[in-house]
Amino acid sequence: MKIAFLTPEYPHPKTGTAGGIGSSILNLSKALSDLGHDISILVYGQDQDDSFMEAGIHFYKIKNIKLKGLSLIRTQKKVELMINTLVDSGKIDIVEAPDWTGFTAFINLKCPLVIRENGCDTYFCYLDNRKVKFKNKFLEKRALKKADGLISVSDFTGVLTNQLLGLNKKFTVIPNSIDTSLFLPKPVESNKLSILYFGTLIRKKGLLELPKIFNLVYKVNKEVKLMLVGKDSADITSGSSSTWELMQPLFDESSIKNVRYLGAVDYTKIQELIKNATVCVFPSFAEALPVSWLEAMAMEKAIVASNIGWAKEMIDDGKEGFLVHPTHHKVYAERILELLENPERQKLFGIAAREKVKAKFSHNLVAKQSVEFYKSVIES
Repeated sequence: MKIAFLTPEYPHPKTGTAGGIGSSILNLSKALSDLGHDISILVYGQDQDDSFMEAGIHFYKIKNIKLKGLSLIRTQKKVELMINTLVDSGKIDIVEAPDWTGFTAFINLKCPLVIRENGCDTYFCYLDNRKVKFKNKFLEKRALKKADGLISVSDFTGVLTNQLLGLNKKFTVIPNSIDTSLFLPKPVESNKLSILYFGTLIRKKGLLELPKIFNLVYKVNKEVKLMLVGKDSADITSGSSSTWELMQPLFDESSIKNVRYLGAVDYTKIQELIKNATVCVFPSFAEALPVSWLEAMAMEKAIVASNIGWAKEMIDDGKEGFLVHPTHHKVYAERILELLENPERQKLFGIAAREKVKAKFSHNLVAKQSVEFYKSVIES
């Protein structure tokens, strides 16, 4: 099968950095290629038009057209022409795109289009208690209505998206995945206690709650360090250009001395940081099914995460990790301290977490599920 992914991001030196959408496409595309399928990655929003091939995967960089008031529709039509040309030449059988901002709303293809719900702007605005832009909600609803098939990475995301957009579209749950042969448990090289958060520094991921949680942890354990890894981002609610700047005053004067922010790091270095962490924390308000959690779980790390919606489809509280609401700072801190003080529980959580990932979120398993779904869409 010839499968194309249309995306605004993909983690590659030639296409730039990426968040969860890009990472999930990377994992899935490699697994599909290993199964013998012909894969194309079309990345829009690039610095120039270009194409190249690497590891058997075709890459197409697409530069957006800039024209006041018409940039989006002109870029959509450029992408439409490009994909249809590839379809006509026999290079594409089916296209998958994310739901984010409804980019495919006015794209008409000569092959089936599948949308994978990783969380649209309407979805994230709702979970983050923000007002969604009318334009984004309109485009996202139109894109989902037009799609020939819908995949949702979690049941929570699929159900809530339908509710928020007033849709009754059937969807199939196929989660995000990772290569468990790449994310392996490794011996920790340091005996120092450390808490790791990795991901974008942004309000919706609970980063303004984390200082208050760490303050409580530090009051009990003065040796523990908090490591923050990921790109900084602007805060829409306050208008600040930096979430990290908003975080710093929330730390106590003493606890901030044990906090280190590394900024964004190369995707290949994430494993080293996870390996040396004692506990990984994800106090998020808004996710769909985060790849970062899977990476930590696969490396047998003890996790304290949010208890909202999607989380319960990934972690059983008290078995593969602890789940706590991000605003329950005292309980969240207590769960972290419980793990810091109990190496045996860390180990048990980690082993159970990796087994869960292998059983439900392995990229080979998810790739096979995706292929069966693509076939059903093409046949119908």
